[in-house]
Amino acid sequence: LVQLVESGGGSVQTGGSLRLSCAASGYTFRMAWFRQAPGKEREAVAAKYTGGRNTYYADSVKGRFTISQDTAKNTLYLQMNSLKPEDTAMYYCAAVRVWRGIWYLANEYDYWGQGTQVTVSS
Repeated sequence: LVQLVESGGGSVQTGGSLRLSCAASGYTFRMAWFRQAPGKEREAVAAKYTGGRNTYYADSVKGRFTISQDTAKNTLYLQMNSLKPEDTAMYYCAAVRVWRGIWYLANEYDYWGQGTQVTVSS
């Protein structure tokens, strides 16, 4: 069982930055950030294999968001720069403990955090 605790959400203006954190309580094979805006489906934002160098991003955030990890602290981060109003959503951390092929599918992740709200105003 893995518990995930997110933090770092908040309200910023367009062009601002936020950094989200997700502390994991146990081993993870791959971790990801998803987001869900009201009335919309949950969508993948970024993912990273624990201890690996490869990172994966949704096209909508490439060049603006950076996913990273501190393995010593067992913590995943999402640095979000140049934020836009369309980035407004509840952001969730997700994890899986075994290999699954498709990083952007929500149903491939077994563990989820409670979410942290990000609001970007124009």
